[in-house]
Amino acid sequence: MQKKKIVDLFAGCGGLSLGFQNAGFEIIAAFEYWNVAADCYEKNFTHPVFRDDLSDTDRAIDKIKKLSPEIIIGGPPCQDFSHAGKRIEEKRAGLTESYAQIVSNVFPKWFVMENVDRAEKSETYAVARKTLKNAGYGLTEIVLNASRCGTPQKRKRFFCIGSLGTADGYLLDSMANCMSKKETTLRDYFGASLDFEYYYRHPRNYCRRAIYSIDEPSPTIRGVNRPVPAGYRGRPNDACKLNPSIRSLTTLERSLIQTFPADFKWTGNKTDMEQMIGNAVPVKLAEFVAKALWRHIEESEKTTVVDENTLTDWLQKTQPLSEKIKKTELANG
Repeated sequence: MQKKKIVDLFAGCGGLSLGFQNAGFEIIAAFEYWNVAADCYEKNFTHPVFRDDLSDTDRAIDKIKKLSPEIIIGGPPCQDFSHAGKRIEEKRAGLTESYAQIVSNVFPKWFVMENVDRAEKSETYAVARKTLKNAGYGLTEIVLNASRCGTPQKRKRFFCIGSLGTADGYLLDSMANCMSKKETTLRDYFGASLDFEYYYRHPRNYCRRAIYSIDEPSPTIRGVNRPVPAGYRGRPNDACKLNPSIRSLTTLERSLIQTFPADFKWTGNKTDMEQMIGNAVPVKLAEFVAKALWRHIEESEKTTVVDENTLTDWLQKTQPLSEKIKKTELANG
């Protein structure tokens, strides 16, 4: 199968792009409005990054059409759907509708949209979904646990994967068959390279645990990374009691748990880097989705070739036509 050309919308620092690139697709352009993330993206990829506001859908559609992507991927900002946010659908959530409008007008054969798990039940997604269905896309809608998709992190993300003229749910069986039956732990992923057994991850509230073991998946990597606070006395579910060796993860360690490579170039200040890492799609999770889509496209193209060969055989065996007329029939479909 020839590499399919992709445009990544709301690309952030490039987790989704890198996963699809690793799976064999060709990223030809990305769109990212936050300059810090766009700067980081540019340090790690060779294709152009456009710093356009995608809420201006008419302008975006015109620009993306000229790139002629076969696939559009992207993760519209999710803060207004997030468990960590106010859970109110506000302006940024409307960018999900912008994404759907862009896809339905640029009209690629396939698309992938990623968001937090609760986005699937949102009013905004319901509107976007209707737009995509009206455009003729079959949708695979699934919440994936990253720890069953090659990532040492219990991070749940919603994916909507569209294919023109295909039945809904077309990827569900393929993806289910490829998921790990066991959650990936930090020890599974990093082996003996880690120099600690337990670590601190700041909880959203003090009713929750904060100390984790490397023999379990990491909790969701968020955009904040705080040290162990003075006076922390521990919680009943902590993996061990607090001791002087317990520390929070470094910025680099958090990026590695997000399955970015060790040589990925991070830019900006520490707060910016932590935010980009927390916002990113884990590279291995993106790669898992990309490989599932690759298999679907490859199978679809094989079926097309079989259909064309069947037509050729039928013409040769049953139609009393000259070779010239046969070729004309085939050329005209």
